[in-house]
Amino acid sequence: MPTRSTDILTLLANKQADFAGFDQATLGLLQKYRKALKQFGELDFLDSSAEPAAIDALPLSEAVPVLLEPVKLADPGRVAFAQTWRNREESYDWVRQHLTGVATFAVDGSQIYPSKDISIPVALIQVGWFENLHRPQGTYDKDIQLDLMTPADLKDLRGDVADRRVNMRRFQMETERLVEYIEDHSGDEECLVFLDGSLVATFAEAFDQETQLFYVDCLRRLLQASEDCRVPLVGYIDTSYAHDLTGLLQRGFDLPQVTSLHDAQVCHAGMQWGDRTPLLRCQRDVLNKFYGAFKHRITYTYLKTNDGYPARLELPLWIHEAGRLEQVLNWVRGEVVIGGGYPYAIETADQVAVLTMEDRNAFYRLLQDWSEREGLKLRLSRKMISKVRRR
Repeated sequence: MPTRSTDILTLLANKQADFAGFDQATLGLLQKYRKALKQFGELDFLDSSAEPAAIDALPLSEAVPVLLEPVKLADPGRVAFAQTWRNREESYDWVRQHLTGVATFAVDGSQIYPSKDISIPVALIQVGWFENLHRPQGTYDKDIQLDLMTPADLKDLRGDVADRRVNMRRFQMETERLVEYIEDHSGDEECLVFLDGSLVATFAEAFDQETQLFYVDCLRRLLQASEDCRVPLVGYIDTSYAHDLTGLLQRGFDLPQVTSLHDAQVCHAGMQWGDRTPLLRCQRDVLNKFYGAFKHRITYTYLKTNDGYPARLELPLWIHEAGRLEQVLNWVRGEVVIGGGYPYAIETADQVAVLTMEDRNAFYRLLQDWSEREGLKLRLSRKMISKVRRR
């Protein structure tokens, strides 16, 4: 029976005070954090190699400075994007000036998890990639790579544990393809590689240490390749709930700790398209524990790319050290213009990689036919057989 919308509206009306109270409390704290961000941006950072005395009390590991750009900002907390356009054609002209001849590359993945409707554990993983050379003739490359996980790979794992193993293999395939591309373009100064996600494996902290180290190892290999080959790498997080900056402000300015606030909310006020926050060094426990030589070599900034909250960009420190930060950020801006608010390379890689329902049903049909020819005792549930036949 369908849910009655009138019942939902009645419940919302009855609990309106709860929502209003939460909204007001959050707004008050948000204003305090934004004021602190402005104060933080007004501090004099004359030498990014030394820890600013104004925030000596912050528990910075090995006295490493957080703010990396020794600039006095006209609008504290924000680095304005000076370019403005009167129309879309002007924006495309700007993109052509900055991206023509620059190769951008992204990888994404998709998977078919093991199903309880199949008598043996089997999974299919597909990664797809897209390279855009940004040449007038429209040169690009896109392709896919498949892998099959068998009972030997999944070792009788079921449910969430099996799904996690599949996710790990997919992540490994994605990062290996990125590393391969970077190594193939070693020394290429007109090349940008996107990771669709974070360079910091905080997302794996809910798992056991072995799983955490697996993800960290993949990311460290990627960071090492980027630094060794001098190929710029950007971890792009479109919707970020990170608390690096809010945590910094909370400790440095003795603010109430608020888990419901995140960095992008605090940075959002006053930002126009293309604006960003100053570049900061990422300081997290997972970096200190597992990242070794890279524990202080990941930076982040928040870049305004659409009407919503700014996106979080994570970059290896070497890009800043090489004086290439603004060049790389302009490449990202160009990709966002082409993609209408989201990097075109990542968007297209996702489209290449996705496994559709038609793909899934074809996989199950092939699996069933193959197992029958090979005399394997693979059984599909009546529900699965019905779905495959109908679709």
